Amino acid sequence: MAPTLPSLDVRRLRSYVLRLPLFTRMILIIIAIFWILELQQVWNVVQWGALIPKEINLATMYRLNTYPLIHRGFLHAFFNTLALIPLLERFESEHGTLLTGAMFVGRRSSNPLNHSMFAALKGDWIALSTLPAAAYLLIERGIFRQNAEILGASIWVFVLLGVEGIKTFKSNPYFSISTFRIPTWITPLVILLFATALIPGTSLLGHLCSVGVGYIYGLGYLKILAPPEKVLRWIEGKLNLLGRLPHYVSIDQKTYGRYGVLPTTSNPSLSEAPTILALRRDPRLLKIPPYLSALLILIGVVWLFLLPLNEYSRRTYISENALLPGQVHTYFGGSEQNVFNAYKHEIQSLTGKRNEEVAAKLNEIFRSIGLKAATQKYGYRAAGEVYSGENAYAILQAPRGDATEAIVLIAAWTNVDGELNQSGVALALTLARYFKRWSLWSKDIIVLITSDSKAGPQAWVDAYHDAHSPLSAASLPLKSGALQGVVVVDKAFDHRFKTLHIVYDGINGQLPNLDLLNTAVHIASGQMGIRVALQRMWKHDDSYRDRLETMLRGMVSQGLGHTSGPHSSFIPYHVDAVTFQAVGDGRQDEMALGRCVESTFRSLNNLLEHFHQSFFFYLLMQPQRFVSIGTYLPSAMLVAVNFTIMAIALWILSGRPPKPSVESPKAEKAKEQEVEVVEKDGMVAAVPLKDLAVVERQLFLPIALVVSSHFLGAVPLYVFNNTRRETLSQTLVFSALANVHLPTFVAVLISGYTTLSSHRLILLQCFSLLLLGMFLATLATLNFSLAFLVGLLAAPLSFSGVPLSAENGDAPPKISFRRKLVCNVVLHLLSPPLVVWALCKVFGVDAGAMLAEAAFGWKVSGLWTQVVVCCVWWPAWLVGAVIVSPLL
Repeated sequence: MAPTLPSLDVRRLRSYVLRLPLFTRMILIIIAIFWILELQQVWNVVQWGALIPKEINLATMYRLNTYPLIHRGFLHAFFNTLALIPLLERFESEHGTLLTGAMFVGRRSSNPLNHSMFAALKGDWIALSTLPAAAYLLIERGIFRQNAEILGASIWVFVLLGVEGIKTFKSNPYFSISTFRIPTWITPLVILLFATALIPGTSLLGHLCSVGVGYIYGLGYLKILAPPEKVLRWIEGKLNLLGRLPHYVSIDQKTYGRYGVLPTTSNPSLSEAPTILALRRDPRLLKIPPYLSALLILIGVVWLFLLPLNEYSRRTYISENALLPGQVHTYFGGSEQNVFNAYKHEIQSLTGKRNEEVAAKLNEIFRSIGLKAATQKYGYRAAGEVYSGENAYAILQAPRGDATEAIVLIAAWTNVDGELNQSGVALALTLARYFKRWSLWSKDIIVLITSDSKAGPQAWVDAYHDAHSPLSAASLPLKSGALQGVVVVDKAFDHRFKTLHIVYDGINGQLPNLDLLNTAVHIASGQMGIRVALQRMWKHDDSYRDRLETMLRGMVSQGLGHTSGPHSSFIPYHVDAVTFQAVGDGRQDEMALGRCVESTFRSLNNLLEHFHQSFFFYLLMQPQRFVSIGTYLPSAMLVAVNFTIMAIALWILSGRPPKPSVESPKAEKAKEQEVEVVEKDGMVAAVPLKDLAVVERQLFLPIALVVSSHFLGAVPLYVFNNTRRETLSQTLVFSALANVHLPTFVAVLISGYTTLSSHRLILLQCFSLLLLGMFLATLATLNFSLAFLVGLLAAPLSFSGVPLSAENGDAPPKISFRRKLVCNVVLHLLSPPLVVWALCKVFGVDAGAMLAEAAFGWKVSGLWTQVVVCCVWWPAWLVGAVIVSPLL
């Protein structure tokens, strides 16, 4: 049975909350009051109390003390408060309520000049919020000349972390990792770096100032700023604060001294010395990883669902200034409508004819325009089907260029849905004729008409870059320069359209540069007034739900990594490409679509170099809002890290000695008393001999089994990529049924040759999870969506297998029958073939067609989604299912 999350002990939590000292309670109440005030719209609390460098003057010195109490939203206030409570409670318990209030709030003098960052020079004491604020203002405003505001109780959190870091350093200067000694005082800095990297909008400079103040206070250099203890005792006794105020902490009730821990002897006794070796054997240590892994998965999912919020997403913008989108007047229209109608009539007359006849007619039209034209034949075989055709293309040489760069305009004869793209092809021919009349082009323009939307573009772009196989695609007789951008036109109907659907997903989750997409959106929606849609979201009111759905649809498309249009074939060659697809029934005609293409080509013509300034990794919420990789990547990384944490815990567990045999009480007591004195870093500890026992790990068999399982993934990879389309659905069902019995068969096969002890099973699961976490963490940087989805589906593997906590002795117990039964049911319900089959049924997709498209992508486009499924996810699942097999 998988380990359950720890139950919340309400009594202990209630006891802790009821014992919070007075000043800590007051700070929590004040933070809550300010957050409630932020909900109203009359008074801007953040603007009033935040530390804004340019707003600091004699009248606004209150900001030096108010900014830690104000937060930007509930989550900001909640997490800061959660981190502040234990640190502030400990500080108040050690120093007393009166001194804590004086150090954190300070004293307001009747003279306004005294309540400032220069108050220390006048003999007054100042708050621990004022010192970080003064340092921040000095650096931010005086040196950097910036005006970034800071607010939130995290300032106090890092001050207190700095104080605790110095205290820990005085008692335990170093902790060791292998042969390296790392000073303990850097712990707050490590936490600061992680917080800055993982939490958007954090102020690195503000937190560094806080840690620095905490270090100085911990070293005792700020004693002069504290009120005299004699004065505090007099006030406390005169007002009888201890008797009148509930939860008040007196100066005499401190746990430690005011400025550090109590002095200790240089040679600590055996009972006082820390026993790190014994701690490693502590069974409570291994109870943490399952809960930590579950917490990381939960945080990763919550992180993903927070992305559509305004606080985590950004509005799109153009990074490449040379593009100048929408800055030119477009002239396409008027008489070009008649030319378009004539070409459409020509296209309709070619309906039903062979590819060779269509290509010959298109070449004739290109030559009549005055362009150099050529054709290319191709033929591929995948899933028992033949994908063949003939591409026709022409090159318009730039009057002001030297044939070193080119832009491509594509119209597939049949679009992705298999419909005749009659209006799209006619529009491409009309635009080719129209572009020929202009002398402003500095880049060549290639007009490409492919036979289909998948094999044709792939054959052409492969041959253009000399990466094709002569057996599958012919070479190109005509070429131009480096491709700078691609625009695909898709309009398969005769009537007017309503929405311009921009398709941008590439193969294996690759995306075009965001500048190209922003240029297209800006031209269509801003210059032309056409409604733009992404990910088939025809109705988008910019609500959280619509943003989330758009993002999730994009993640599914990116995770599948399939060809979503002719543009997808160009992106792996670092050629940025998008598809303009006309949808709906509205007031926009073909001329409006042509003007979008014209304006986009005029922007691409302005490029001085290849797209590089904007993002290549992003998630879009709507046409004008996105999330960059630095914001969304931690969610997938957290899911991947949970496997690594469990692998480390299993490795520690595998090094524990087996449970000793049952002996007489006297012998057992005698062995318990056998200890060895260990001396390290000037400290002495008495460690039981059983804790110093070293277990030899038998690594060969677990490593061999894990590596073999990953190589075994080549079998389903080969089967699904070489099976005929008619039998792919049956093959998937057979594979799902075979996976029910495969773990049992493998377990029987292993049992026939050797015995898998508990330690071998632990190592087997350890190496499997370690590889899975490593693969997913690497994959997340290339295809975030695929890594995140596979990580969630494989998450139960972290909690199946050998339980980490042993109730009887140090040795790991055997897996109980009940646990095996539960794990078997869960793992078999989440086997990769069954998950694929179930998803096809839920979304109404034909499993055979989906697998046939995957096989085509594998053989033609270089798709590696099925590699991840068959050689990463499935082997990890197989090892996990074998471990919980009833026969082991």
